[in-house]
Amino acid sequence: MDDQGLLDRFIADEGLPEGFRRTAELVCEPLAARAQRRRIDRKRCAVIGLCGAQGSGKTTIARYAARLLEDRGLRAVPLSLDDFYLTREARQRLAREVHPLLAVRGPPGTHDVAMAGAAIDQLRSKGKVSLPRFDKAADNRSPRATWPTLASPVDVIILEGWCIGAVSQGRAALATPVNDLERDEDPQGIWRAYVNDQLDGPYQALFARLHDLILLEAPGFDVVAAWRTEQEARLRARNLQEGGAGGMEPGEIARFVAHYERLTRWILAEMPARADWVVTLDEDRQPYV
Repeated sequence: MDDQGLLDRFIADEGLPEGFRRTAELVCEPLAARAQRRRIDRKRCAVIGLCGAQGSGKTTIARYAARLLEDRGLRAVPLSLDDFYLTREARQRLAREVHPLLAVRGPPGTHDVAMAGAAIDQLRSKGKVSLPRFDKAADNRSPRATWPTLASPVDVIILEGWCIGAVSQGRAALATPVNDLERDEDPQGIWRAYVNDQLDGPYQALFARLHDLILLEAPGFDVVAAWRTEQEARLRARNLQEGGAGGMEPGEIARFVAHYERLTRWILAEMPARADWVVTLDEDRQPYV
């Protein structure tokens, strides 16, 4: 199938707006080309990291780039860090033993990064791999029987997530709260120190597997809550159609996004200087030329 037909079908299947055509041209096609070059240069599986704030479109971008690669004869897997969240039980244990804010999924320390690393290693080796799925509406890992199984090795892995490739902050930066959540619910800085330490340790071991780091650069943190509200509305509508839980109400989103604020601001300040490719987005998630 030619690229135009592939894009037409993807837009229809995913229910995407026509504006995605610009993203496909300026982001997905170059991303697929970069991944293909990495695969050729390495003569083995290439792992591409795609970082972007909540609602920036990284999951859709990764999926379409993988579809383009598949159409060109390469075996490509879009892998979401979100699917490697710790179970609700494991996060509740952390909430009791370390800090209550660790019950909320998202920040470093709430993923099973060892599982994510093992999945990447298995996808690069000969055999079969079962990839976990996380049910965000239920806030828990999906039953193992629902996980897809793939034959490996694959040619390209696109690992996407909001903190992919991020590095920790200096200790001094943690002293000042960035929002009401940190000031009121983490006054001693225990939660943010734990998140920072996790990012500096286990997450760096995962990110060391990356061969390319791409940043979808939001215009600022202020747009993230609006993007997340749109994303959650689509999630709620889909889940309700399928008879599932409705997900977060609009009033819950601001507090949820506050858990991500510190690291999102740090990524936007620090990562552009070292990412292999920075894609600047406007408030409508459209890439600048």
